[in-house]
Amino acid sequence: MNAAPTPTPASAPAPDARRWLITGANSGFGAAFTRAALAAGDVVVAAVRRPETMAALAAGHPDRLTVVRLDVTDPEQCRQAVDTAERTHGPIDVLVNNAGFGTVGAVEETGEDELRYAMEVMFFGAMRLTRLVLPSMRRRRSGTIVQLTSMGGLLAFAGVGTYCAAKGALEQASEALAAETAPLGIRVLIVEPGAFRTEFNGALQTARSISDYDATVGAVRDALDAGHGKQPGDPDKAAAALLAALDLPNPPLRLALGDDAFGAIRGKLAAVAADLDATEHLGTGAAITF
Repeated sequence: MNAAPTPTPASAPAPDARRWLITGANSGFGAAFTRAALAAGDVVVAAVRRPETMAALAAGHPDRLTVVRLDVTDPEQCRQAVDTAERTHGPIDVLVNNAGFGTVGAVEETGEDELRYAMEVMFFGAMRLTRLVLPSMRRRRSGTIVQLTSMGGLLAFAGVGTYCAAKGALEQASEALAAETAPLGIRVLIVEPGAFRTEFNGALQTARSISDYDATVGAVRDALDAGHGKQPGDPDKAAAALLAALDLPNPPLRLALGDDAFGAIRGKLAAVAADLDATEHLGTGAAITF
């Protein structure tokens, strides 16, 4: 009789373990992705602003979880995070650009400094880290870049213009990136969640209020406040969907998450198609060309 195989210690990487770098890994989707990757036997470098918040999880996975301090708006910290990940565990297989925050406020209510900060965190920070991991991925002709945008990366409504602008910029740059890197064996996955039970609604950056926008932006602000903790989506199930998508033989460019995301995105695509149909006679053929 053959002896039973020796179980792999909980802290030891699986033989085929992937190496992840996840930003914003101590809360919300980032925390769920980190737990899922560890449960799969993978190795994670968790990049967070407050490393002490992950002390307990790190102690339970000493060989597979490394926590580094990272403010994605700091170019030197970004470089150090990538260097630490590659020096400690080897080349990064999966980069997850998850760090971000919610904003609410009308376009007029939002100050330029608030708009710039949102873009710095959710667009420039993500693109900075993406550029840092690409040289190693190109040399190996492998790797995956996961960009956490939102259903707001494809659509917008009153009060969330700043947030959607940052996510939309990341979405468009990532679509171009996917076309550039696919021949090099590097995959890009844009993740577009709807409403999930994360800290998002409870930690919104709120712009100053102008009463003329109470009926539109005010209603959105109130709905976000009231919905905190009651969102339908489960972050752990989102993480399971992400891991399943990464294992697909022909992975998609986009992964929407949540019934609300699918409905809203389909509605946006239908509205764009309707606009095209309604104005085709004005913008094509003899109406617009010689």
